[in-house]
Parts: sequence; C-alpha cells; structure tokens
Amino acid sequence: MKRSLPVFIFVIALTACSKETPPPAKIEQPALTQIVGASASDSSNVYSGEICARHETQLGFRIGGKIVERLVDVGSQVKVGQVLARVDGVDSGLQVSSAEAQLQLAEADAKRYRDLFSKKFVSQSALDTKETVLKSAAAQAGLARNQSAYTALQAEHAGVISATLAEVGQVVSAGQPVVRLAESGEREVLIAVPESQFSKLKIGAAAEVMLSSDDNTELRLSGHLRELSPAADAASRTYAARIALNQSRGDVALGMTAKVRFASKQNGNAIVIPLTAIFQQGDQAAVWIVAADHSISLRPIKIAAYRDAGAVVNSGLVAGERIVSAGVHKLNAGEKIHAIQTSAAESGSAQ
Repeated sequence: MKRSLPVFIFVIALTACSKETPPPAKIEQPALTQIVGASASDSSNVYSGEICARHETQLGFRIGGKIVERLVDVGSQVKVGQVLARVDGVDSGLQVSSAEAQLQLAEADAKRYRDLFSKKFVSQSALDTKETVLKSAAAQAGLARNQSAYTALQAEHAGVISATLAEVGQVVSAGQPVVRLAESGEREVLIAVPESQFSKLKIGAAAEVMLSSDDNTELRLSGHLRELSPAADAASRTYAARIALNQSRGDVALGMTAKVRFASKQNGNAIVIPLTAIFQQGDQAAVWIVAADHSISLRPIKIAAYRDAGAVVNSGLVAGERIVSAGVHKLNAGEKIHAIQTSAAESGSAQ
C-alpha cells in the first residue's frame, strides 16, 4: 500500500503536465488613423482674415491748430459734408479780417485812380499798378477765407469712422491724420499669404469666402483676388492680399472674421495625406490600409508633390479609405490594430 501511493502521485503529475496551457490573448496595438478624401487637399488653401472696406481714408485738417471739438467716435455713421472735428479758428478769423481790410483799401485806391485816369490826371501805368494791387488783395482775401473754412474737418464720402487718431486739446499739424473713414460700398477680405503660397496665387484667382451668420451657420460668398502685395511684411514675412466680394450684402460688417479658400489647381481626385503616414520601402512609398476588421495591409502609392499640409497622392488611394496616419514603422502586415480616429487637420499638426 505504501508503494502504490508514490505511483498514484506520479500518474496525477503526468496527467496535469499533459494539459496544454492556453496562449495569452494578443493585445491589439493602438494606432492613429484617418479617413482620406479629396477635400483634404483644400486645407492648405484656406486663410483667415477680416472684412475691411475697399476704400479707407485717413482724414486730417489742411491747416495746423489746436483741436477744440471732435464730433464723431469710432463706429459713427457719417454723411457727405458732415463736420467731423474743428480746430481753433481765432487766428484764421484775424487773418480774414486783415485780408478783407486790405481788399477794401485796394478797391478804394483803384476806384480813385480810375476817376483820375478818366480825367487825364494819372497815367495808364499808375492805374495798372493799382489794379494789380487790387487783384493781389482779392487773392489774399480769398486765401484767408479758404484757410478759415479749413478749420472744420468734413467728410468727403459717406461711411463709418473706423478709428480716431487725435483728441480734443491736441495740437495737430497740417495733414496729420485725425480720423479714419471706411467708405460705404464695397467690402473686401484682408488676409496674409505665407511665402510658400505666394507664387501659386495670381491676380483674379477665384476664391470662396466663408463667414459666420446670425443663426450660427456658415455664409459662403464668392470673390476674387484683387490685390497681392509684391513685398513681404518685415516682421511676419507674409504678403498682404485683398479678396474682393462679388456680391454686395448689408449683413457683411467691418471687422468680421472670414475664411478664404482658393480653388486648387491640382486634380480634383488628388488626396493629401500627412507625411507621417508614408511607409518608405526604398524608392517606393506606401501606406497601411485599415480593413473593416481592423487588420492592416501595405499598399504602394504614387506621390505627385509635397506640400506644407502633407503629400499629394495621385494614385493608390481612394477617398473614404482609412489609413494609419502615424507610427507606420512599428506595424506588421496582417496584424490588427486598435484604430484611433483623427481628423486631417489633427494629423497635419502631428507632423
């Protein structure tokens, strides 16, 4: 009985060893993915800007003086001929009085010499001298009256005051800006174009302007590139551009934020993918395609061009397919991944 006990234990041990241990469950590797589409190629052509007036003028007095009154503020609607500000007119008034007195004296002298000339008491040259003095006095009086009228700054066009550049009590010189007037009428979008996109834009290029409306929806208007600065800004290294709106609308207010998209010159079927999605095999570029069951397979693609937003693919991909957008060199064909969805914009920024 004592010998049979060790044999029994040995048999149980062999039976336990014969049972295979189940393999551990395979953990799916997480990976960033995105759905590609032709619309993604437009992201590099969208610029942010603001609505501004087609014509915006800085107005100033034609004479120097101390500002004694400013009748408008930022946002004030003005009409043609409306007085915007005034400078002290005491000195101008004195100049007018002096010039008027000189004119009256010259008129009296000229009249007296005409009578004397008619009676042959003075020569023609003496009369001509007095007539010349009269003309000079009349011109000086007219100039003094004009200078007196310049003490009032008037609006030459209807519009809205977009900025005030001087205050009451400030002494300004002739021509110094006092207010900025945005004229009524045409509206434009002012944007800044980076150096990489400057050569791709031409005057007259069609553009789509997107604005936020009152009901929180996006208002889309058509426009065209009217002006493109030939020189870059020294600080930002961008080129100022103005997009004219083809439609005139009253609900487009100054200062509104706008987005401008230029029509892409690439093939309408071109797809832009992030650079981090490209798996390079020698000279051949490829991407990981994610199937419905989250398994991945490598597919060769052809790249037409490289941009700031990514690589332009002209063959090998179809809009709507899901690809791995980052970590492509850590994957193997046939394995399954835990797909983490990202947008095209997020994938571009991940570079």
